[in-house]
Amino acid sequence: MPISNKYFFLVILFSAFFLQGLGVSDTGELPPAVDVPTKEACQSLSVEGQAELREFINAGTLNELRWPDFENYRVEVQQLYEFCGWGLPWVQKSKPTVQARAIISILENADLEGLKPEDYDGPDWSGRLSIFQRSLPLAEGDLVRFDVALTVSTMRYISDLHLGRVNPRLFHYEFDPKGDVVDLSEFVYRRLVTSKDLPTDIQSVEPPFPAYRRTVNALRSYLELARHDSRQPLPLPQQPVRTGKSYAGMERLVELLHTLGDLPPGVTASGPIYSPSVLNGVKHFQQRHGLNVSGLIDAPTVRNLNVPLARRVLQLQLTLERWRWLPHQFVRPPIVINIPEFLLHADDEQFHWVLSMKVVVGRAYHHQTPVFASELKSVIFRPYWNVPISIQRAELLPRIAQNPLYLSEHSYEIVDTEGNVIALSDANKKELRSGKLTVRQKPGPDNALGLIKFDFPNVHDVYMHGTPATELFSRSRRDFSHGCIRIEDPVALAMWALRDKSEWTAERIHSVMYGEETIRVNLDKPIPVLIVYGTAVVMEDGEARFFDDIYGQDAELERALAQRHP
Repeated sequence: MPISNKYFFLVILFSAFFLQGLGVSDTGELPPAVDVPTKEACQSLSVEGQAELREFINAGTLNELRWPDFENYRVEVQQLYEFCGWGLPWVQKSKPTVQARAIISILENADLEGLKPEDYDGPDWSGRLSIFQRSLPLAEGDLVRFDVALTVSTMRYISDLHLGRVNPRLFHYEFDPKGDVVDLSEFVYRRLVTSKDLPTDIQSVEPPFPAYRRTVNALRSYLELARHDSRQPLPLPQQPVRTGKSYAGMERLVELLHTLGDLPPGVTASGPIYSPSVLNGVKHFQQRHGLNVSGLIDAPTVRNLNVPLARRVLQLQLTLERWRWLPHQFVRPPIVINIPEFLLHADDEQFHWVLSMKVVVGRAYHHQTPVFASELKSVIFRPYWNVPISIQRAELLPRIAQNPLYLSEHSYEIVDTEGNVIALSDANKKELRSGKLTVRQKPGPDNALGLIKFDFPNVHDVYMHGTPATELFSRSRRDFSHGCIRIEDPVALAMWALRDKSEWTAERIHSVMYGEETIRVNLDKPIPVLIVYGTAVVMEDGEARFFDDIYGQDAELERALAQRHP
């Protein structure tokens, strides 16, 4: 679907999302080229040639294309040729222009950006260019077909690079429509037809985030690694291997850790014995893959080592796709929670990471944390926990039936719709089941929300909060909640969120946390919150990290892309 006809929906991917302008204005429009081309930049056509060009455009199909139907781009294609006075923008003196050859090179190497060259006729362009080597001049109809094919392929590429290849709503995400679109015909005509630096001009439509560019660079490295991946699997150990013990796959293990950059070049295998010099490489690999950093050569570690590097390439490609779903502008740097990474990141005004912490997210089965975007509007100290009706029915009522004192023993109280506290009785248990009466947990250190709640309104009733169950943060996999997001260091996040309010010092925050009142502090300017899903994350130092597809969303996106027709 062309950019000008397609909604841009807000989401969220992938861990560490940091914003930095690349020449995109606040309105989402691209700045005009310095030299606006004239109609003379396009090769003129005869009356017959113009008629043939109009015929292709009116039909919205060109059989020479790998995917002939371009109806979704027909209006934009027509506008481009109108700008050109119904001449050819990619041909001069019956030869491809310098710009045409430059963009063909980009289409042929679309895999370097995480896209498929086949979607833009990448494998076909060398044959199309070869016909210009003939001694006899080409017929005008051949020039028209070449030019239209390049126009359609270019527009498809720019649209996919800017907005992504599939609509994120296919995955039932909750997004807000955004107007961050590019007028394809204007962009191609003003920025590309006479471009003096076509790669840079095309890069201006990419997501303007440093982390996006880091992910592209990591993808290119892993594409090269995957081309030379010998795929000699490591043997699964019968029991975890400690240093000083023998492991049959030691030589291959060291080779693979060298290849992936987890082990310095000077370290070699000492026969089959697991030496301390290899230990740090194993730990580094475990850290990069969200594993328990034990240094043991155990089954989870070996399974991750045996993942084909082509699969890591795919994870990076899927992450780039999700990057493209993001808007290109934020009023303030966002808070980003990446579900598979189990981490929260926050930026400073220069979009560098200033805060990172562990989080607990929803269970993979039955209680998945949704992917969505909202705005943090207030911080609540000593919050009540209003128990969701589903938890009230499924978990609290059975416990009350076993122990009538359960509510009082755990600081719960029953309230009516007016907020009045009601004593538990056999008569009102039915009203608890129906939801006419609800249960809330009183503020305090044992409250399920901890002592701080971060409130960002959303239809899912999901929020961030502290927790008394801090032992869960020591786990490498942290999907234990009913969908809300538990924060490892709520005080640090509160200080960051309230940084514009100088009166909210660390001392005051601690004072109200352990005081007697529930206090809500409204933010003067809401902070964007992105709950994203990305199984590949590239850190600020360029290190690539990979995580399990705990919710199966990579698999869903992979299927959607495989079934996609450009």
